[in-house]
Amino acid sequence: MHPTLNIAVKAARKAAAIINRASTQTDLLTVHSKSPNDFVTEVDRAAEAAIVEVLRDAYPQHGILAEESGESGTSEFQWIIDPLDGTTNFIHGFPQYAISIALARNGVLEQAVVYDPTRNELFTASRGGGAFLNDRRIRVSKRVRLGESLIGTGFPYREFEHIDAYLATFRELTQKCAGIRRPGAAALDLAYVACARLDGFWEFGLKPWDMAAGALLIQEAGGLVSDLAGDADFMVSGNVVAGSPKVFAQLLSVVQAHRPTTLAA
Repeated sequence: MHPTLNIAVKAARKAAAIINRASTQTDLLTVHSKSPNDFVTEVDRAAEAAIVEVLRDAYPQHGILAEESGESGTSEFQWIIDPLDGTTNFIHGFPQYAISIALARNGVLEQAVVYDPTRNELFTASRGGGAFLNDRRIRVSKRVRLGESLIGTGFPYREFEHIDAYLATFRELTQKCAGIRRPGAAALDLAYVACARLDGFWEFGLKPWDMAAGALLIQEAGGLVSDLAGDADFMVSGNVVAGSPKVFAQLLSVVQAHRPTTLAA
């Protein structure tokens, strides 16, 4: 395992210990609203602090972009962190959430960790080194037809400007694929594409920390990830389409057909 990836795994496991302890007493959590339907708890903040501490101890010169504490440091290396992706699920005791940590060098994703503490599933990837689930090599699915595919998504919950376009996409895909799932944690959804539990995924309005690690997992597992134009700027626009190569092309075509002109690629 690459040294930087090993440090990221160490950080994820330290955060997971905090999350697991708190998961047995979610009724005692203090929940704050950052914006409508966007929540944060003391667990998010404690988990993020634990991750940042491990990373800074190992790489004090690296920059950090974290969901709760924002951006700090200037370096060719930047850690992109979501300490608890799926906070709303966690608050409700719904066991679908994860820790997501990625390392980018000059904007290029190099290392990725997505850790599901409820199932002890550790997804890892290094650029050029493949993607793994608990040390077992993973690949995207071999399905070639959208009609046989299980597709993941995330319903709009913060901004509703483009909900009509989303619903139009949803309506068409419901009739053209084998099923649509919305578990509520984008980092895990992307990891599930990487290990063939999902054949594709699309969502609008995500943040870099929602996508960074999952995107590299998919790429290293042989899949494709793009923005709505089919380009590589999904980390900037926040709009993403991903999947196995054959399914990706069909999914992107449907999403593009309903994309409003006011929605960034």
